[in-house]
Amino acid sequence: MSASGIREPSGLTAAVSLYLALVHYPVTDKNGATIASAVTPIDVHDLARVAKTYGLKGVFVVTPLEDQRRIIKHLVAHWTKGYGAQYNPKRREALELIVLEATFEAAKARITQSEGAVPRVVTTSAKAGPETVTFSDLKQGLAGGRPHLLVLGTAWGLASQFMDGADARLEPLAGPARYNHLSVRAAAAIIVDRLMAGSNKMG
Repeated sequence: MSASGIREPSGLTAAVSLYLALVHYPVTDKNGATIASAVTPIDVHDLARVAKTYGLKGVFVVTPLEDQRRIIKHLVAHWTKGYGAQYNPKRREALELIVLEATFEAAKARITQSEGAVPRVVTTSAKAGPETVTFSDLKQGLAGGRPHLLVLGTAWGLASQFMDGADARLEPLAGPARYNHLSVRAAAAIIVDRLMAGSNKMG
């Protein structure tokens, strides 16, 4: 574990430094208003498992709501320190990657401290937007060695002001059907697989 508390996974190609952030504020509701959304525990479980499987360096759960942070603290403690850690060691390994923060700025600062470099912030959305980067371009950027923080929004997605402040916006996922409303868990798994497949071979 690094001085900042972020675990360093074994077997990850040294040049690849990717983190996830699951942001609950600022996000939008179905009417477009900016809100703080509630945390969904299964999101925390599944993103941690995706991150562990593909050798990511951490998963930040970002919420300014104290009651929501208490829920996640209790959940993570159960699986990493409590009975759950003994009952299901595999789940413990994954949940150890969870880092809880009240603000996105705090998450970004923690990565900067750990890595010695400011991460490139890349947002995601189900909607097409201007100047998006392709999966191929982002994968090449990851290979360059700079830490990257891939941001996933909850509710109806990240607020526009957050999107505008990022370094890049990833092209949206698109299937053959017109329907495009994946859960954040499913979207994260697809995105991470496209970016990291072949990059986390165990030595």
